[in-house]
Amino acid sequence: MTNEELISYLTGKFPEANIKLGSQYVEMTVKADDLHDTALQLRDSEEAAFDYVFCLTGVDYADNMGIIYHIESIKYRHLMVLKVRTADRLNPVIDTVSDVWITAKYHEREVYDLLGIHFNNHTDLRRLFLEDGWGFPLRKDYVDEIRIVER
Repeated sequence: MTNEELISYLTGKFPEANIKLGSQYVEMTVKADDLHDTALQLRDSEEAAFDYVFCLTGVDYADNMGIIYHIESIKYRHLMVLKVRTADRLNPVIDTVSDVWITAKYHEREVYDLLGIHFNNHTDLRRLFLEDGWGFPLRKDYVDEIRIVER
């Protein structure tokens, strides 16, 4: 699908989502409560067949946390960006998509480790790089008195 065809398809399939052409990919923003169902539909749809997460990033915004999923259809070779924001910045929680896309498993662990975003129903949500009690160094309010790191 071209980007224009993908926008048309997504607009018809997900009327509640915010869909636009970004600087490189089609971007679709969904509500946190719709994330898992949307991911399943994107993967299982014959027209879209988004079967691979090649990048998953967490973002610390001023009043919430965001997750950005770069997904691809191996079959059709088209790409898009799926975005979602948590309801709470201090205790951010979002549903896992690791059961939809297995490659999300370690990406979500990294986001949990560095930003403290909890992924509901993740089968192995634990720190990937840092020790327990370290804090979340990619948060904008991170302070580490021992190593004198402030953001």
